[in-house]
Amino acid sequence: MANPVLVNRTRFTSSLKNELMDGFDKLAEETRIPKTRLFDEAIEDLLKKYEKKDG
Repeated sequence: MANPVLVNRTRFTSSLKNELMDGFDKLAEETRIPKTRLFDEAIEDLLKKYEKKDG
């Protein structure tokens, strides 16, 4: 199976605390927002918090 070409995203690998996964899964299911978009929002919030956001 070929890897899809990502135009507007960058693939990377990470991990989360086990106790965060259930809440993350439930949030994505309840809001019907993909985990990728939720993760984007979380990173944007962190960058704002630490004033490091470009653009």
